[in-house]
Amino acid sequence: MPRPRTYDENLRQKLLEAAASTIVSQGEQSMSLRVLAAEAGTTTSAVYSLFGDKEALVVAVAKEGFRRFAQALEKVPRTEDPWGDLLTLGVAYREYALAEPHFYRVMFSRPRHEEAPGENNTFGALLNAVQRATGLDSETAQPEALRLWALAHGLVSLELNGLIPGSAAERKQGYIAALRTST
Repeated sequence: MPRPRTYDENLRQKLLEAAASTIVSQGEQSMSLRVLAAEAGTTTSAVYSLFGDKEALVVAVAKEGFRRFAQALEKVPRTEDPWGDLLTLGVAYREYALAEPHFYRVMFSRPRHEEAPGENNTFGALLNAVQRATGLDSETAQPEALRLWALAHGLVSLELNGLIPGSAAERKQGYIAALRTST
């Protein structure tokens, strides 16, 4: 019996990128694994070997998005200015969404029955920043963190959908101004 073929991380990432783009442009239900595999220069066997099935691939796209998002937020330095750090975290949120719009959209496009790795860490980063800035305990800071998350997410979603007017620089300035007046 022949040995099962193994596939590398580069192909896995290529398939995740293609799937994220396809899900956003065509919808999850319309995604064809055969077309996706061809687009990535491989076969459906590779998709099944790496992910199992279509549903597992979609879950993997969301998990990859959260993993990348967590990495972006972890890069935000912690300084002596907790309010400045909170603002910088909000800017990093927007920068990630604009840099990875397909992953960002998939991350937030479907209900989560199981938490994706990194998903809680991303909210945890915000909650910790709010606690540092306000001096509140975790339970008391949570509603404030949710409010800031809703603000950032809403503004970013509007921008990704082309609903915020102005140049890229003007949109960034408006986003920062909204975050500043909200904290």
